[in-house]
Amino acid sequence: MGSVEEERSLLEDGLIESESSELYTGDGSVDFKGNPVLKKNTGNWKACPFILGNECCERLAYYGIATNLVTYLTKKLHEGNVSAARNVTTWSGTCYLTPLIGAVLADAYWGRYWTIATFSTVYFIGMCTLTLSASIPALKPTECVGSVCPSATPAQYAVFFIGLYLIALGTGGIKPCVSSFGADQFDDTDPKERVKKGSFFNWFYFSINIGALVSSSLIVWIQDNAGWGLGFGIPALFMGLAIASFFSGTPLYRFQKPGGSPITRMCQVLVASFHKWNLKVPEDSSFLYETGDKHSAIAGSRKLEHSDELKCLDKAAVLTDAEIRSGGFSNPWRLCTVTQVEELKILIRMSPIWATGIVFSAVYAQMSTMFVEQGMVMDTSIGSFTIPPASLSSFDVISVIFWVPIYDRIIVPIARKFTGKERGFSELQRMGIGLFISVLCMSAAAVVEIRRLQLAKELGLVDKEVAVPLSILWQIPQYFLLGAAEVCTFIGQLEFFYNQSPDAMRSLCSALSLLTTSLGNYLSSFILTLVTYFTTKGGHSGWIPDNLNKGHLDYFFWLLAGLSFLNMLVYTVCAMKYKRKKSS
Repeated sequence: MGSVEEERSLLEDGLIESESSELYTGDGSVDFKGNPVLKKNTGNWKACPFILGNECCERLAYYGIATNLVTYLTKKLHEGNVSAARNVTTWSGTCYLTPLIGAVLADAYWGRYWTIATFSTVYFIGMCTLTLSASIPALKPTECVGSVCPSATPAQYAVFFIGLYLIALGTGGIKPCVSSFGADQFDDTDPKERVKKGSFFNWFYFSINIGALVSSSLIVWIQDNAGWGLGFGIPALFMGLAIASFFSGTPLYRFQKPGGSPITRMCQVLVASFHKWNLKVPEDSSFLYETGDKHSAIAGSRKLEHSDELKCLDKAAVLTDAEIRSGGFSNPWRLCTVTQVEELKILIRMSPIWATGIVFSAVYAQMSTMFVEQGMVMDTSIGSFTIPPASLSSFDVISVIFWVPIYDRIIVPIARKFTGKERGFSELQRMGIGLFISVLCMSAAAVVEIRRLQLAKELGLVDKEVAVPLSILWQIPQYFLLGAAEVCTFIGQLEFFYNQSPDAMRSLCSALSLLTTSLGNYLSSFILTLVTYFTTKGGHSGWIPDNLNKGHLDYFFWLLAGLSFLNMLVYTVCAMKYKRKKSS
């Protein structure tokens, strides 16, 4: 009789658990008050318009500054081409380095929601400071008189760069959290919602580029024709709208609890494994230490299955006789769970894939530097209308806006039939396609420059610092190819680093993916410095002089094309060897 009652009890418990899994999310997400969330009332696509609206407005604000920054530095602060390009890439690199700060705060202490809210305020202050520096006469240098262009004073530089780097800090706090926070709205344990999450990353990037399109066309035109005060003020206004959009969706959001410092946990694994360096790792991984219940010891994280790589780190989870006798499992600097060890293993496995994104980001950095400077010495007029060179980047954005729905609605369903993968291509395959397209992009830019220099020579314009009568519209193919490469590589990176990262390290891994953009900008600055140093030896004008008609910008583009090709080969090897994470 007792056994019948026990079976009935177990069945009832199973039914309750099944019903609960259908009603509530299975990934540990909670509502604003910290309670378990009902699937039908929160998250999913109903929460996403507020997040996508926030990202669209914030990116409009960011690109409203970034797209035409090199023009402001050369035309208003009177810097040279190399100095302006170096300042832009250094600032852009910093914008993608500061996400590490926001990521650690989000994963360890504040959670993604409050991290976004806090750094948005810093961002808005920076936007207002930059607007004042471009609006108040005392905060900017006087206009050029003939060929005499007075330099900005130290105080003017200080105000401008304080505003600029407050923006870098603000965007850093936001960037690693917004995409992850949006993906958190989809339950990773629900197959239907998991497919929707893959689609979210496409539309997230689509929203970024809608904001970028407005900036690279309308905002750039306002800056060049109506004044920089208004041109910086409008992006500041949109940053205010971004904050309002984000807070409006609060009742619908799903929240993930912060799981403690991921950096501390990684250090604990290293210290514990070093402390037990003389112990032998058991052949049977079930003898390694892990919590007995179904939940991980790390808040907001599911357990991870043991993997056979990097066995030296497994020593951190080896139980000593003394620990077994005393039951002393509470010191994480001496004993770590398998899940904690696997977190570090996952980061190490992802690092080669991560590193190959740096060269691609160096190629992407050319859109706001060398592509613009190339456009400045081309024919920018179409009839009576003059095209600002920086606004050509709108074709990169148009390319992204064109390819995202094509990829999501047409290419994915077709590819799914052949590959059997729910997203058509794996994240790694998608990124590899993007790297190949980046080689074509740099090659197209080099071909355009070869033709431009030929024309300059034929017309006797080599020694004259004037535009060559070659239409700037010839730059469209290189921008369009760069947009196609973005859709594959950058969105693939977003998906890869979110899906492959441990649950409690998703902001950090998003920040690491953004760090490739930062290092790519620094790499671009470093290559520029090396190229300038070696090509100006012996009194030569170099590849990239102030008068580009005397230079060889085409050689610089070919150099990047060659680096991109070598990078693609390395990536292919790394991708073939990569082993995916396994959540239990």
